[in-house]
Amino acid sequence: MINLSGINPWIVIGTIIAVAVIWMLVVIRRIPFAYNSGNLKARRVSTALSVLGIAVVIAVMLSMMALDNGVTKATLSSGSKDNLLAMREGAEAELSSWISKDAAHIIRTLPGIAKATDGGPLVSPELVILFKLPRKGAPKGANVTVRGVSHTAFEMRPYVKVASGRMFRPGTNELLVARRVSERYDNLKVGDTFQFGPNVWTVCGTFDAAGTAFESEIWADLDYLGQARKREMYSSILIHPIDKQAATELATTVKNDNRLKLQVRTEYQYYADQTGGLMGIRILVAIVRSFMVLGAMLGTMTTMFSAIASRKRELATLRALGFNRRTVVGTVIVESAFVALLGGVLGVLLALPINGMSTGTTNWTTFSDLAFNFNVDTVVAAKGIALALVAGIIGGIIPAIAAARTPITAALREI
Repeated sequence: MINLSGINPWIVIGTIIAVAVIWMLVVIRRIPFAYNSGNLKARRVSTALSVLGIAVVIAVMLSMMALDNGVTKATLSSGSKDNLLAMREGAEAELSSWISKDAAHIIRTLPGIAKATDGGPLVSPELVILFKLPRKGAPKGANVTVRGVSHTAFEMRPYVKVASGRMFRPGTNELLVARRVSERYDNLKVGDTFQFGPNVWTVCGTFDAAGTAFESEIWADLDYLGQARKREMYSSILIHPIDKQAATELATTVKNDNRLKLQVRTEYQYYADQTGGLMGIRILVAIVRSFMVLGAMLGTMTTMFSAIASRKRELATLRALGFNRRTVVGTVIVESAFVALLGGVLGVLLALPINGMSTGTTNWTTFSDLAFNFNVDTVVAAKGIALALVAGIIGGIIPAIAAARTPITAALREI
Protein backbone atom coordinates (compact mmCIF):
# COMPACT_ATOMS: atom_id res chain seq x y z
CA MET A 1 0.00 0.00 0.00
CA ILE A 2 1.28 3.50 -0.88
CA ASN A 3 1.99 5.72 2.12
CA LEU A 4 0.69 9.26 1.45
CA SER A 5 1.27 10.65 4.94
CA GLY A 6 4.64 12.16 4.09
CA ILE A 7 3.53 13.94 0.89
CA ASN A 8 3.75 17.74 1.06
CA PRO A 9 0.37 19.21 -0.06
CA TRP A 10 2.12 22.20 -1.59
CA ILE A 11 4.08 19.87 -3.87
CA VAL A 12 0.76 18.38 -4.98
CA ILE A 13 -0.64 21.87 -5.64
CA GLY A 14 2.49 22.84 -7.58
CA THR A 15 2.24 19.67 -9.64
CA ILE A 16 -1.42 20.36 -10.46
CA ILE A 17 -0.54 23.87 -11.62
CA ALA A 18 2.42 22.69 -13.70
CA VAL A 19 0.45 19.90 -15.39
CA ALA A 20 -2.51 22.21 -16.04
CA VAL A 21 -0.31 24.92 -17.56
CA ILE A 22 1.53 22.44 -19.82
CA TRP A 23 -1.76 20.87 -20.91
CA MET A 24 -3.34 24.24 -21.66
CA LEU A 25 -0.30 25.35 -23.67
CA VAL A 26 -0.49 22.15 -25.72
CA VAL A 27 -4.23 22.03 -26.40
CA ILE A 28 -4.83 25.73 -27.11
CA ARG A 29 -1.68 26.48 -29.08
CA ARG A 30 -3.82 27.06 -32.18
CA ILE A 31 -5.98 29.73 -30.54
CA PRO A 32 -4.12 33.01 -29.91
CA PHE A 33 -4.25 34.44 -26.39
CA ALA A 34 -5.68 37.60 -27.93
CA TYR A 35 -8.95 35.69 -28.25
CA ASN A 36 -9.08 35.15 -24.49
CA SER A 37 -8.04 38.70 -23.65
CA GLY A 38 -10.69 40.02 -26.04
CA ASN A 39 -13.37 38.04 -24.26
CA LEU A 40 -12.27 39.36 -20.89
CA LYS A 41 -12.27 42.96 -22.18
CA ALA A 42 -15.74 42.50 -23.61
CA ARG A 43 -16.91 41.42 -20.14
CA ARG A 44 -14.77 43.91 -18.26
CA VAL A 45 -17.38 44.72 -15.59
CA SER A 46 -18.18 41.11 -14.69
CA THR A 47 -14.48 40.23 -14.95
CA ALA A 48 -13.54 43.05 -12.55
CA LEU A 49 -16.21 41.97 -10.08
CA SER A 50 -15.00 38.37 -10.27
CA VAL A 51 -11.39 39.44 -9.69
CA LEU A 52 -12.46 41.57 -6.72
CA GLY A 53 -14.52 38.75 -5.20
CA ILE A 54 -11.67 36.26 -5.48
CA ALA A 55 -9.26 38.88 -4.11
CA VAL A 56 -11.33 39.39 -0.96
CA VAL A 57 -11.54 35.64 -0.39
CA ILE A 58 -7.79 35.22 -0.89
CA ALA A 59 -7.03 38.22 1.36
CA VAL A 60 -9.03 36.67 4.23
CA MET A 61 -7.27 33.35 3.70
CA LEU A 62 -3.86 35.05 3.60
CA SER A 63 -4.56 36.87 6.87
CA MET A 64 -5.07 33.52 8.58
CA MET A 65 -1.98 32.06 6.92
CA ALA A 66 -0.01 35.15 8.01
CA LEU A 67 -1.16 34.56 11.58
CA ASP A 68 0.05 30.95 11.48
CA ASN A 69 3.30 31.98 9.80
CA GLY A 70 3.94 34.73 12.34
CA VAL A 71 3.40 32.61 15.44
CA THR A 72 5.45 29.74 13.97
CA LYS A 73 8.37 32.02 13.07
CA ALA A 74 8.29 33.68 16.49
CA THR A 75 8.56 30.25 18.11
CA LEU A 76 11.11 28.60 15.80
CA SER A 77 13.40 31.62 15.62
CA SER A 78 13.86 31.45 19.39
CA GLY A 79 16.06 28.36 19.25
CA SER A 80 19.62 27.99 18.01
CA LYS A 81 20.76 24.76 16.37
CA ASP A 82 24.19 25.33 17.94
CA ASN A 83 22.95 25.30 21.55
CA LEU A 84 21.85 22.29 23.58
CA LEU A 85 19.03 22.43 26.10
CA ALA A 86 18.97 20.05 29.04
CA MET A 87 15.72 19.37 30.92
CA ARG A 88 14.24 16.73 33.19
CA GLU A 89 13.44 13.43 31.49
CA GLY A 90 9.85 13.41 30.25
CA ALA A 91 9.34 17.17 30.58
CA GLU A 92 7.71 18.79 27.56
CA ALA A 93 8.36 22.37 28.63
CA GLU A 94 10.74 24.24 30.89
CA LEU A 95 7.82 25.06 33.15
CA SER A 96 7.41 21.40 34.12
CA SER A 97 11.13 20.66 34.38
CA TRP A 98 13.52 20.85 37.30
CA ILE A 99 17.27 20.34 37.53
CA SER A 100 19.23 20.25 40.76
CA LYS A 101 22.14 22.60 41.33
CA ASP A 102 24.40 19.56 41.74
CA ALA A 103 23.42 18.40 38.25
CA ALA A 104 24.15 21.87 36.91
CA HIS A 105 27.60 21.75 38.51
CA ILE A 106 28.33 18.36 36.90
CA ILE A 107 27.33 19.68 33.47
CA ARG A 108 29.60 22.69 33.85
CA THR A 109 32.60 20.36 34.28
CA LEU A 110 31.95 18.30 31.15
CA PRO A 111 34.46 18.54 28.27
CA GLY A 112 33.53 20.02 24.90
CA ILE A 113 31.81 23.17 26.20
CA ALA A 114 32.81 26.53 24.72
CA LYS A 115 34.27 29.23 26.97
CA ALA A 116 32.46 32.42 27.95
CA THR A 117 34.16 35.82 27.92
CA ASP A 118 34.92 35.49 31.63
CA GLY A 119 36.74 32.20 30.99
CA GLY A 120 34.06 29.96 32.47
CA PRO A 121 31.99 27.39 30.56
CA LEU A 122 29.31 28.80 28.29
CA VAL A 123 26.47 27.29 30.30
CA SER A 124 23.30 29.11 31.33
CA PRO A 125 21.14 27.57 34.08
CA GLU A 126 17.68 29.17 33.94
CA LEU A 127 14.51 29.20 35.99
CA VAL A 128 11.12 29.57 34.28
CA ILE A 129 7.94 30.39 36.19
CA LEU A 130 4.67 32.19 35.45
CA PHE A 131 3.34 35.51 36.73
CA LYS A 132 -0.37 36.19 36.24
CA LEU A 133 -0.52 39.89 35.43
CA PRO A 134 -3.31 42.27 34.36
CA ARG A 135 -3.31 42.67 30.57
CA LYS A 136 -4.87 45.58 28.73
CA GLY A 137 -8.35 44.53 27.62
CA ALA A 138 -8.26 41.37 29.76
CA PRO A 139 -9.46 42.10 33.33
CA LYS A 140 -8.68 38.58 34.53
CA GLY A 141 -5.10 38.90 33.37
CA ALA A 142 -2.89 36.38 31.60
CA ASN A 143 0.16 34.26 32.32
CA VAL A 144 3.52 35.80 31.47
CA THR A 145 6.72 33.75 31.41
CA VAL A 146 9.33 35.06 33.84
CA ARG A 147 12.82 33.74 33.15
CA GLY A 148 15.55 33.83 35.77
CA VAL A 149 18.91 34.26 34.05
CA SER A 150 22.54 35.20 34.67
CA HIS A 151 24.82 37.32 32.47
CA THR A 152 25.69 34.17 30.47
CA ALA A 153 22.16 34.03 29.04
CA PHE A 154 22.75 37.35 27.27
CA GLU A 155 26.05 36.16 25.89
CA MET A 156 24.40 33.02 24.48
CA ARG A 157 21.55 35.08 22.99
CA PRO A 158 23.31 38.16 21.58
CA TYR A 159 20.15 39.29 19.76
CA VAL A 160 18.56 40.19 23.10
CA LYS A 161 19.23 43.93 23.47
CA VAL A 162 18.19 46.45 26.11
CA ALA A 163 15.77 48.83 24.36
CA SER A 164 15.16 51.34 27.16
CA GLY A 165 16.19 51.79 30.76
CA ARG A 166 19.03 49.55 31.93
CA MET A 167 19.98 45.98 32.79
CA PHE A 168 18.77 44.56 36.11
CA ARG A 169 21.32 44.44 38.92
CA PRO A 170 22.21 40.95 40.22
CA GLY A 171 20.63 40.01 43.54
CA THR A 172 17.82 42.59 43.31
CA ASN A 173 14.07 42.64 42.60
CA GLU A 174 14.60 44.44 39.29
CA LEU A 175 13.05 43.12 36.08
CA LEU A 176 13.89 43.51 32.42
CA VAL A 177 10.60 43.36 30.50
CA ALA A 178 10.21 42.58 26.81
CA ARG A 179 9.06 45.69 24.98
CA ARG A 180 5.97 43.94 23.61
CA VAL A 181 5.00 42.71 27.07
CA SER A 182 5.46 46.24 28.39
CA GLU A 183 3.03 47.52 25.74
CA ARG A 184 0.43 44.76 26.23
CA TYR A 185 0.30 44.73 30.06
CA ASP A 186 -0.42 47.29 32.76
CA ASN A 187 2.21 48.60 35.19
CA LEU A 188 5.16 47.27 33.20
CA LYS A 189 6.69 50.53 31.96
CA VAL A 190 10.23 51.48 32.97
CA GLY A 191 10.12 52.68 36.56
CA ASP A 192 6.80 50.96 37.41
CA THR A 193 6.48 48.67 40.41
CA PHE A 194 3.96 45.90 41.08
CA GLN A 195 3.39 43.18 43.64
CA PHE A 196 3.23 39.50 42.87
CA GLY A 197 2.98 37.21 45.83
CA PRO A 198 4.84 38.61 48.84
CA ASN A 199 7.40 40.47 46.70
CA VAL A 200 7.42 43.90 45.11
CA TRP A 201 9.07 44.03 41.69
CA THR A 202 10.56 47.01 39.88
CA VAL A 203 10.80 47.37 36.10
CA CYS A 204 14.27 48.73 35.35
CA GLY A 205 14.26 48.38 31.56
CA THR A 206 12.79 46.84 28.43
CA PHE A 207 14.42 44.66 25.79
CA ASP A 208 13.96 43.52 22.20
CA ALA A 209 14.68 39.96 21.09
CA ALA A 210 14.58 40.10 17.27
CA GLY A 211 11.00 38.83 16.98
CA THR A 212 11.59 35.60 18.94
CA ALA A 213 9.36 34.10 21.63
CA PHE A 214 11.55 35.80 24.24
CA GLU A 215 9.70 39.00 23.35
CA SER A 216 6.83 37.52 25.36
CA GLU A 217 8.91 37.15 28.53
CA ILE A 218 10.18 39.02 31.56
CA TRP A 219 13.79 38.41 32.64
CA ALA A 220 15.02 38.60 36.22
CA ASP A 221 18.12 37.74 38.20
CA LEU A 222 18.33 33.95 38.50
CA ASP A 223 19.29 33.76 42.18
CA TYR A 224 16.87 36.43 43.39
CA LEU A 225 13.93 34.95 41.47
CA GLY A 226 14.65 31.50 42.90
CA GLN A 227 14.81 32.84 46.46
CA ALA A 228 11.69 35.01 46.03
CA ARG A 229 9.60 32.13 44.68
CA LYS A 230 11.25 29.51 46.95
CA ARG A 231 12.60 27.47 44.04
CA GLU A 232 15.75 25.54 44.88
CA MET A 233 16.13 24.02 41.42
CA TYR A 234 16.59 25.23 37.88
CA SER A 235 14.16 24.62 35.01
CA SER A 236 16.68 24.10 32.24
CA ILE A 237 20.35 24.45 31.35
CA LEU A 238 21.47 25.95 28.06
CA ILE A 239 24.83 24.67 26.79
CA HIS A 240 27.00 25.93 23.93
CA PRO A 241 29.32 23.15 22.65
CA ILE A 242 32.60 23.80 20.84
CA ASP A 243 31.38 22.16 17.62
CA LYS A 244 28.85 19.65 16.26
CA GLN A 245 30.91 16.62 17.28
CA ALA A 246 31.21 17.97 20.81
CA ALA A 247 27.44 18.56 20.82
CA THR A 248 26.78 14.93 19.95
CA GLU A 249 29.19 13.70 22.61
CA LEU A 250 27.77 16.05 25.25
CA ALA A 251 24.20 14.95 24.53
CA THR A 252 25.21 11.29 24.80
CA THR A 253 27.17 11.86 28.01
CA VAL A 254 24.33 13.70 29.74
CA LYS A 255 21.73 11.17 28.58
CA ASN A 256 23.76 8.18 29.84
CA ASP A 257 24.71 9.72 33.20
CA ASN A 258 22.33 8.15 35.73
CA ARG A 259 23.15 10.86 38.26
CA LEU A 260 21.54 13.49 36.05
CA LYS A 261 18.41 11.82 34.59
CA LEU A 262 18.13 14.55 31.98
CA GLN A 263 17.15 14.74 28.34
CA VAL A 264 19.13 16.86 25.89
CA ARG A 265 18.10 18.26 22.52
CA THR A 266 19.03 21.28 20.47
CA GLU A 267 17.42 24.51 21.53
CA TYR A 268 15.89 24.74 18.04
CA GLN A 269 14.28 21.31 18.39
CA TYR A 270 12.83 22.28 21.76
CA TYR A 271 11.07 25.32 20.29
CA ALA A 272 10.00 23.31 17.25
CA ASP A 273 8.28 20.91 19.65
CA GLN A 274 6.57 23.88 21.33
CA THR A 275 4.59 24.54 18.16
CA GLY A 276 2.45 21.56 19.18
CA GLY A 277 0.86 23.85 21.75
CA LEU A 278 -0.34 26.05 18.86
CA MET A 279 -2.37 23.30 17.22
CA GLY A 280 -5.57 25.25 17.75
CA ILE A 281 -4.32 27.99 15.43
CA ARG A 282 -3.17 25.41 12.89
CA ILE A 283 -6.62 23.78 12.82
CA LEU A 284 -8.37 27.15 12.54
CA VAL A 285 -6.12 28.18 9.64
CA ALA A 286 -6.70 24.86 7.87
CA ILE A 287 -10.49 25.18 8.21
CA VAL A 288 -10.55 28.80 7.01
CA ARG A 289 -8.20 28.01 4.12
CA SER A 290 -10.41 25.10 2.99
CA PHE A 291 -13.55 27.23 3.03
CA MET A 292 -11.83 30.13 1.29
CA VAL A 293 -10.47 27.94 -1.50
CA LEU A 294 -13.91 26.37 -1.91
CA GLY A 295 -15.45 29.85 -2.06
CA ALA A 296 -12.94 30.95 -4.70
CA MET A 297 -13.69 27.83 -6.75
CA LEU A 298 -17.45 28.32 -6.56
CA GLY A 299 -17.11 32.02 -7.37
CA THR A 300 -14.94 31.30 -10.39
CA MET A 301 -17.27 28.51 -11.52
CA THR A 302 -20.31 30.81 -11.29
CA THR A 303 -18.50 33.49 -13.26
CA MET A 304 -17.49 31.10 -16.01
CA PHE A 305 -20.98 29.55 -16.27
CA SER A 306 -22.37 33.08 -16.66
CA ALA A 307 -19.75 33.99 -19.22
CA ILE A 308 -20.22 30.83 -21.28
CA ALA A 309 -24.02 31.09 -21.28
CA SER A 310 -23.81 33.99 -23.71
CA ARG A 311 -21.02 32.45 -25.80
CA LYS A 312 -22.40 29.04 -26.75
CA ARG A 313 -22.76 29.99 -30.41
CA GLU A 314 -19.25 31.42 -30.41
CA LEU A 315 -17.72 28.25 -28.92
CA ALA A 316 -19.77 26.09 -31.25
CA THR A 317 -18.44 28.10 -34.18
CA LEU A 318 -14.89 27.31 -33.04
CA ARG A 319 -15.71 23.62 -33.08
CA ALA A 320 -17.38 23.94 -36.48
CA LEU A 321 -14.16 25.52 -37.76
CA GLY A 322 -12.23 22.41 -36.73
CA PHE A 323 -11.11 23.06 -33.16
CA ASN A 324 -11.62 19.95 -31.04
CA ARG A 325 -13.29 19.75 -27.64
CA ARG A 326 -9.97 19.73 -25.77
CA THR A 327 -9.05 23.05 -27.35
CA VAL A 328 -12.39 24.58 -26.39
CA VAL A 329 -12.06 23.28 -22.82
CA GLY A 330 -8.50 24.59 -22.63
CA THR A 331 -9.35 28.11 -23.81
CA VAL A 332 -12.17 28.41 -21.25
CA ILE A 333 -9.89 27.19 -18.44
CA VAL A 334 -7.22 29.70 -19.50
CA GLU A 335 -9.71 32.53 -19.03
CA SER A 336 -10.82 31.12 -15.67
CA ALA A 337 -7.23 30.68 -14.46
CA PHE A 338 -6.27 34.20 -15.60
CA VAL A 339 -9.20 35.76 -13.72
CA ALA A 340 -8.28 33.78 -10.59
CA LEU A 341 -4.60 34.72 -10.96
CA LEU A 342 -5.50 38.42 -11.06
CA GLY A 343 -7.68 37.87 -7.99
CA GLY A 344 -4.83 36.14 -6.19
CA VAL A 345 -2.39 38.97 -6.90
CA LEU A 346 -4.93 41.59 -5.80
CA GLY A 347 -5.65 39.49 -2.70
CA VAL A 348 -1.97 39.64 -1.75
CA LEU A 349 -2.02 43.43 -2.11
CA LEU A 350 -5.14 43.65 0.08
CA ALA A 351 -3.48 41.47 2.74
CA LEU A 352 -0.24 43.49 2.90
CA PRO A 353 -1.56 46.12 5.39
CA ILE A 354 -1.78 43.45 8.12
CA ASN A 355 1.88 42.50 7.64
CA GLY A 356 3.75 43.29 10.86
CA MET A 357 0.57 43.80 12.90
CA SER A 358 1.22 42.71 16.47
CA THR A 359 -1.06 40.39 18.43
CA GLY A 360 -0.81 37.45 20.82
CA THR A 361 -2.14 34.03 21.67
CA THR A 362 -1.79 31.34 24.33
CA ASN A 363 0.69 28.52 23.92
CA TRP A 364 -1.04 25.55 25.56
CA THR A 365 2.24 23.73 26.08
CA THR A 366 3.69 26.48 28.27
CA PHE A 367 0.30 27.95 29.35
CA SER A 368 1.71 31.42 28.75
CA ASP A 369 0.98 34.37 26.50
CA LEU A 370 2.90 34.47 23.21
CA ALA A 371 3.22 37.77 21.32
CA PHE A 372 3.92 37.75 17.59
CA ASN A 373 3.42 39.66 14.33
CA PHE A 374 1.31 38.74 11.33
CA ASN A 375 3.83 37.76 8.66
CA VAL A 376 2.91 38.00 4.96
CA ASP A 377 6.24 36.94 3.45
CA THR A 378 6.99 35.77 -0.08
CA VAL A 379 6.18 32.15 0.81
CA VAL A 380 2.73 33.03 2.16
CA ALA A 381 2.05 35.29 -0.83
CA ALA A 382 3.12 32.57 -3.28
CA LYS A 383 0.90 30.02 -1.54
CA GLY A 384 -2.06 32.40 -1.74
CA ILE A 385 -1.55 33.01 -5.46
CA ALA A 386 -1.04 29.28 -6.07
CA LEU A 387 -4.29 28.41 -4.28
CA ALA A 388 -6.13 31.10 -6.25
CA LEU A 389 -4.75 29.67 -9.48
CA VAL A 390 -5.76 26.12 -8.54
CA ALA A 391 -9.23 27.37 -7.59
CA GLY A 392 -9.48 29.09 -10.98
CA ILE A 393 -8.39 26.00 -12.88
CA ILE A 394 -10.73 23.65 -11.01
CA GLY A 395 -13.55 26.22 -11.04
CA GLY A 396 -13.30 26.53 -14.81
CA ILE A 397 -13.24 22.81 -15.60
CA ILE A 398 -16.96 22.06 -15.16
CA PRO A 399 -18.21 25.08 -17.19
CA ALA A 400 -15.61 24.30 -19.86
CA ILE A 401 -16.66 20.66 -20.16
CA ALA A 402 -20.33 21.66 -20.21
CA ALA A 403 -19.65 24.07 -23.08
CA ALA A 404 -17.58 21.53 -25.02
CA ARG A 405 -20.20 18.79 -24.68
CA THR A 406 -23.03 20.92 -26.05
CA PRO A 407 -23.89 19.63 -29.56
CA ILE A 408 -22.74 22.00 -32.29
CA THR A 409 -26.17 22.13 -33.91
CA ALA A 410 -27.88 22.96 -30.63
CA ALA A 411 -25.32 25.61 -29.69
CA LEU A 412 -25.55 27.31 -33.11
CA ARG A 413 -29.30 27.78 -32.57
CA GLU A 414 -28.68 29.68 -29.29
CA ILE A 415 -29.60 33.36 -29.44
